[in-house]
Amino acid sequence: MKLSIVSPVYGASALLEELVTRIHKALVEITDDYEIILVNDNSPDNSLQIIRELVKNDNKLIGINLSRNFGQQNAINAGFEYATGDFVVTLDCDLQDEPERIIDLYKVATENGKDIVFASRVDRQDDFLKKLSSKAFNYLMSYLTETRQDSSVANFILYRKCAVDAMLKLGDYHKYYPMMNRWIGFDTATVPITHAQRKDDIKSSYSLKKRLRLALSTIIAFSDKPLRLLLKFGFLLVVLTFMVALYLVFHYYAYDKKVSGWLSVFLSIWFLFGIVIIVLGVLGLYLGKIFENTKNRPNYIVKEVLKLKNDS
Repeated sequence: MKLSIVSPVYGASALLEELVTRIHKALVEITDDYEIILVNDNSPDNSLQIIRELVKNDNKLIGINLSRNFGQQNAINAGFEYATGDFVVTLDCDLQDEPERIIDLYKVATENGKDIVFASRVDRQDDFLKKLSSKAFNYLMSYLTETRQDSSVANFILYRKCAVDAMLKLGDYHKYYPMMNRWIGFDTATVPITHAQRKDDIKSSYSLKKRLRLALSTIIAFSDKPLRLLLKFGFLLVVLTFMVALYLVFHYYAYDKKVSGWLSVFLSIWFLFGIVIIVLGVLGLYLGKIFENTKNRPNYIVKEVLKLKNDS
């Protein structure tokens, strides 16, 4: 059984050598048939230069250099395209997900016949704000996309090649693998792992702004539930407006109570105007995503592939 390890690289050049060394030590306990794929997502540091140097002395290592920053999910997608293993493992390059735990994921997959094995982070070593935003992000994603998202699971996942091939067949322009690996419906398992402390000089590339942008893109790309919620809200608004109108008419005839016309008209116009803008905005987002998909552009562009035998 050949293993492929895929790690998107961004902003962690100081850890790359340790990452590769620890992956080697872990995988030799499983098999000598494996490959390590480092996908440089146009990292602003000297990650590319370090990958070049590592490749010169390591025939197990493949470096993929993307032409610009396409985002973590597209970097993973590039790694999937180049992976040739019977099992494919994805993990971040910051070493918070310990490479030694690949053995645990592999054992669960082979002994229990699972197609996807998630690593669940026990005692997550992140600050309170990040953990809170992560839980809120996953709750929102679960509700609006009608899938089950787990905030303890990130990118440390083992897949059988059949699961990877199934996800690659999905023609979504905006890819979000935590959503896609649930959607395909393959047999899954979860393994609790220790979450390592982040190195002091390594910062997460996922800011709150990027998380919100990712959430919005993924929700629009994967679900029409926001449209259905707007439809329900519009219907509810019509019912409430009709009931208030009946109430005012009843009071007018039964108790001879008059309602100030200009105030009710003024508030109604501005309220309905705001609702119209919201509805048009959501529709505009969906039209924008349709436009992006019709352009049929690739999710990423590979500038060069680095290997020991062919350093090009």
